[in-house]
Amino acid sequence: MTGTVLFDPLLPWAVLAVLAVLVVGGVVLALMRGLSGWALRGAAGLVVLAALSGPALQQEDRAPLSDIVILAEDQSASQRLRDRPAQSISAADALEAALIARDNTEVRRITVPDGDEDAGTRLMTALSDALAEEPRAQVAGLIAISDGQVHDPDLPVDLPAPLHLLLSGKDTDWDRRLLVKNAPAFAIIGEAVTLTLRIEDSGAAPTDVGLAPLDISVDGAPAQRFNVPIGQDIDLPVTLPHGGRNVIQFSVPEAEGELTDRNNTALIQMNGVRDRLRVLLVSGEPHAGGRTWRNLLKSDSSVDLVHFTILRPPEKQDGVPVGELSLIAFPTRELFLEKIDDFDLIIFDRYKRRGILPALYLDNVARYIRDGGAVLVAAGPDFAGADSLFRSPLGAVLPAQPSARVIEEAYLPKVSEIGERHPVTTALPNAGDWGRWLRQIDVDPRSGTTVMEGVDDRPLLVLDRVGEGRVALLASDHAWLWNRGYEGGGPQLELLRRLAHWMMKEPELEEEALTAIATGQSMRILRRTLEGTAPPVTITGPDGTTTQLDLSEGAPGQFETRFDGPEIGLYRLENGDQSTVIGLGPAAPKEFEATIATPDILGERVAATRGGVLRLQGGTPRIRAVREGRPAAGRGWIGITPRNAYETQDVRQMSLLPPWLVLLLAAGLITGAWLREGRR
Repeated sequence: MTGTVLFDPLLPWAVLAVLAVLVVGGVVLALMRGLSGWALRGAAGLVVLAALSGPALQQEDRAPLSDIVILAEDQSASQRLRDRPAQSISAADALEAALIARDNTEVRRITVPDGDEDAGTRLMTALSDALAEEPRAQVAGLIAISDGQVHDPDLPVDLPAPLHLLLSGKDTDWDRRLLVKNAPAFAIIGEAVTLTLRIEDSGAAPTDVGLAPLDISVDGAPAQRFNVPIGQDIDLPVTLPHGGRNVIQFSVPEAEGELTDRNNTALIQMNGVRDRLRVLLVSGEPHAGGRTWRNLLKSDSSVDLVHFTILRPPEKQDGVPVGELSLIAFPTRELFLEKIDDFDLIIFDRYKRRGILPALYLDNVARYIRDGGAVLVAAGPDFAGADSLFRSPLGAVLPAQPSARVIEEAYLPKVSEIGERHPVTTALPNAGDWGRWLRQIDVDPRSGTTVMEGVDDRPLLVLDRVGEGRVALLASDHAWLWNRGYEGGGPQLELLRRLAHWMMKEPELEEEALTAIATGQSMRILRRTLEGTAPPVTITGPDGTTTQLDLSEGAPGQFETRFDGPEIGLYRLENGDQSTVIGLGPAAPKEFEATIATPDILGERVAATRGGVLRLQGGTPRIRAVREGRPAAGRGWIGITPRNAYETQDVRQMSLLPPWLVLLLAAGLITGAWLREGRR
């Protein structure tokens, strides 16, 4: 029980001050006039002033509250290395037991797990959350058991008691890690992009090692090994081998004695894109669709177009002197012998043999296709005649043979059954609700895939692979009707774009492909195939374990499933003859960017509370009680500040000057002063 004198004035303190001045003035006047009762009169005034100030005695019944110590145990990934888990748990148990054994002390033991989405160790966040649930007046200390690698040290948290950091690990620990800088998300195919690599050692690393082996692997292929210096930035030029996603893995073998190999790997995923699409368009003669082809190709800023229209074939004799002609001579040798490999796509639009391109040049075009080039033939009526391109060396690589018949009737182009599953023609805009064409060249397919059909289901668009290259045959010269809006038009631009990108071997338009899209540690697996079914996909994890998952059809020719990776790293996927690799999460998570225990990150926060940093390697520290404001740590011990907090259970107040007593005292003093002065 405690007692306190309180004041509850009946008048404002300013008024009481004025009354006090009047009382003092009256006493001074009485002295000046020589009145013998001045002291009694002054005492009476003081009694009245005291009564007006409302003095009261407040008595409280208090129950003491226990001191609270928050014990934070770091259980993030870096704390699970070697003997750190056992070391941390042992120290936490010993400290908890020592604190509970103290009188009037409670322990709040919390854990600090890995942060969400590779956020690292959020120790200060965990302490802030714990403090929000406890009365600050009872918190006597905060103890963190961690390696000191904290990723939120600057979080503004008002710590009401000393903070102590107990470091796990050993002073002999060392680690090696691999860093990759300047890794862009995209790179141009065929152009080198420079990555900066660095291998660095931290902690008590051996000093007699100057080189470290570095393995480099692309898309899961066998790795190539190089010896690189430690502690130096290395500029590495990388040229992407293909379009789409390229997975490049850099890894350093685990060295003897290092703390972990989880930061010895860097996984870079870059998308390869083409800078410009170089297209050669050769029009055999002017016709209504020629300008449409040109406009479509020129409208794409990523296309470099070279267009030649043969206006004056060799057999044309009109008597005009050659020197007066304003035509540009067709540079056949330069285009079809010297620079043919510079083009990504060659389009023959209603071209026929006229002696302009000798058989040698067309044979070189066939070679160009087999070596990886792409040719699109838009056939006109001449394709069915004696001057057809099919009757040249180029015919050996064309997927269909003309029957010499030209069908002149209106028909609606439609996607074939297999074309519904082919990425070039699947889900074209308006789903077949487009205008008719008026001419088709009758051809008999010899190879390849017929993705569009015309009159009486005859082949209209045939795609084929020849050697390393690709060839497409469009058996009509009326595709331009769609662009002109005839009977509503059609998706000519989208069809041409897909066709060109398929011929350029863009991964998203491969008819047989296995891809995966990663989101965190989850992946969406996509299998595209022309077959009606797809076998289960086999997933090989970073640790070598395999998992088989069935695929479900989401769209014609597209099968998919989802997989949650149990750990971060490189996963290999196989389905039939298709395979790919994908990385889940960062190869070196934030928890493993730095693994050596250090007091530097939290040093300022600990010092600001007068706490201490001790290593658990030297044993679990003792607990002492220290006064607030005093140093709270020393050799082998840490301190907590008892808060002496209490809970008030009952409050009672008693007036020190009840009215009857004030009246009695005031009247008695005044009467005494009057009698003393009257007797005189």
